[in-house]
Amino acid sequence: MPEPSTSLKELPPIPSKRYFTIGEVSELCDVKPHVLRYWEQEFPQLNPVKRRGNRRYYQHHDVLMVRRIRGLLYEQGFTIGGARQQLSGDSAKKDSAQSHQIIKQVRLELEEILHDLRRRPH
Repeated sequence: MPEPSTSLKELPPIPSKRYFTIGEVSELCDVKPHVLRYWEQEFPQLNPVKRRGNRRYYQHHDVLMVRRIRGLLYEQGFTIGGARQQLSGDSAKKDSAQSHQIIKQVRLELEEILHDLRRRPH
């Protein structure tokens, strides 16, 4: 894991160019090349263009995705599976449904309390 002082805010700005090599992405995102290759297998959202000789060329959106994955894993403490869920949005949908259910339940309980309070003599 990187030092706590290495946060996303301190990563260098992404230059405005069309393609980046794996070495450049490694430096821009503070992630070793072998980790980037592993993440390509684990995260379908990360899919650099492969050219002659199986060389990888990352585009701007790929670099942003690497930084997002890095943040989820190294800074927010997600597992690979948890980060994959975060990126796919499944957990957001599940969390939203659970939140709505909890809100409904709390509202019903508050309405019952209010009803009881109104029935009591002053």
